[in-house]
Formats: sequence, C-alpha cells, structure tokens
Amino acid sequence: MGALETEDVLFERRGHLGIVTLNRPKAVNALNDGMVKAMLRQLAEWADDDAVATVLVRGAGDRGLCAGGDIVAIYKDMLHGGTATAGFWAEEYRLNALISHYPKPYVAFMDGLVLGGGVGISAHGSVRVVTERTRTGMPETTIGFVPDVGGTLLLSRSPGEAGTHAALTGAHLSGADALFLGLADHFVPSSELPAMAEALESSTAEAAVERFAQAAPESALAAQREWIDAAYVHEDAEEIVRSLRALGGEAAAAADTIEAKSPTSVKVALESLRRVRGLSLEEALDQEYRVGLHCLAGPDFREGIRAQVVDKDRNPQWKPPTLAEVRESDVEGYFAPLGERELGLSASAVQSN
Repeated sequence: MGALETEDVLFERRGHLGIVTLNRPKAVNALNDGMVKAMLRQLAEWADDDAVATVLVRGAGDRGLCAGGDIVAIYKDMLHGGTATAGFWAEEYRLNALISHYPKPYVAFMDGLVLGGGVGISAHGSVRVVTERTRTGMPETTIGFVPDVGGTLLLSRSPGEAGTHAALTGAHLSGADALFLGLADHFVPSSELPAMAEALESSTAEAAVERFAQAAPESALAAQREWIDAAYVHEDAEEIVRSLRALGGEAAAAADTIEAKSPTSVKVALESLRRVRGLSLEEALDQEYRVGLHCLAGPDFREGIRAQVVDKDRNPQWKPPTLAEVRESDVEGYFAPLGERELGLSASAVQSN
C-alpha cells in the first residue's frame, strides 16, 4: 500500500505495520494543527483495522522525531489575539490521550530531538525506543511556558525529584536519562532503526524489541540523584534554589539555570507537578490546558518565544523578573477554572467507561 500524504505527515501500511512519518524535516517535524488532526483520524482508523497489528511513529530527516509544537504559529496567534492555539492544544491533548490508551502496540522511535509536543506523541506510547542520538526534555520554562502534553504527569512519576529537576531547568536529556525518568523503555542504536522498522512489518513488537534492544549507557541524571532529591524536595521554588546553591557544584549550576527561566513559569511548573500527583492522564491534560490558556493571557509566554525563536536575542524580559516577586496568588490564578472553555477530557473518559 502506498503512502497517503496529508501534507506534513505521511501514513502508509507495510505488512501489518501502520507507519506514521512526521514530514517537516526543516522544522524538525514540529507539530501543527493539520498534523495532529490527521494523526487522530488515522490512528482511530487503524485501531479498528484488523490488517494493522502495530503502529510506528517516526520523524523524517536526520534531526529528530519532533521538536515540539509549532511555537512560531503560537506566537503569531497570540500577537493577533486569535483562538487557534487553544484549538490546537485541545486536539493535541486528545491525541496524547488516544496514544496512551491505544489498543495495539504503539512504537515510537525517539531518535534525535524529542522535545515538548514530541514527548506527547511518543512517551505515552507502549513501546518507546531511544538511541545514542536522543535529546529529549520539556524545555517550556525557557519560553515562559509550563510542561504540557501530559509531561507534568510523566515527570511527577519519575524517580525521586528527578522529574522536578527536568521540568524546572528544561534540561536536554540523553536516551539513558529518558529511560531513567520513565519516558522510554528500550535503547536501540540509531543505525538499527531501519532494520527494526522492517522487522515490525512481519513480527510482533515484542519480538522486534527482543531482537534489537541493547543495554543503555549510564544515565548522567541518575548519577546526580543524591543532590537532586535533597534540593528539590521543597515545595517552594526559592527554597529549592537556595538549597541548590548551598550544595554547590552541579547543583549551583542548576540554580543558575532555573534563575534564567521565567520566574512565573518556574513556580507554576512546580505547582503543576505537585498538584498532578495521583491524577489520571486525562485529569492532568485538563489541568495543563487550564494552565496553558492562562499562559496565553500572560506576558512571559509571548516574550519567551520572541527572545528564543523570533528575535533570537536570548534576552527575555520576564514580568515579574524574579522568583521573589511572583506571589502565591499569581500562581493560583493559573489553575483557575475556565468555565465553558474547560477541555473536559476527564469528564469524557468517565462517561465512556
């Protein structure tokens, strides 16, 4: 069966394998609204197709699976006071939820860059494969935003406080780190991915993993666990930074990193991670949608994208500029109910059960 093209994403079936190829290599396959809607349609169709036993998602080009959502499109939407971003997130989060409950093996090749929204279309899958080229993470605090696509829930489940460290610093993580954090399951050398994809056409996902998976390198993040757990256990971001500084060395460097991020985003991200513990993915996505829409209305998200991606001066002017100036009531406001604009994924999940 030949490829079915929907502009920026390709679908094809080879043997009993359904293949999703994100096809925006120049943009490191950043997700847009059309891609998300097409994936929702195709995955729903394949879920009911007996000829498809396994689904594989991969990225075109050699730079990575997916660098996240198209933040330039989000920036333009914010400048013009549009509602396209809210609609995009609603569809994207529905896709994340669908992937998490997919009735067939969902194999994600998390090779190269896998950031933000790229984590959402991979780390909720059932067979998550990283390589020596993997650079993953949730870098949202760098652009005045907060981890989403279910990332707060994933990181809240990581060992100790490692997920808190990853969320607040926005660090790029190796494949070994992703395995440690619980964002991935298997390590396969990137040179073996084409052969593994071919094997998936006729064998089970389990058999393909058994054939190609290898022992992963050591995780640098796991080696830092002692000071990470000691510093990030606090409920207050300022206290976390003080603890990191007191520990010195790598911990002090992490404090510098956090203090360069949006102070509001750091505090809201920390609160998001604490609130999401024990929630379902649908409940977590509802909370992230709530926080995201409040971020759209605030100054830092727009300013962060401008500084990092549009003007590229890397000199964002955060408002307020320090952690100490972000009040508890400011943070609370990001979790305020949206009324009729609520995403409502958790309510839908309850009704479908």
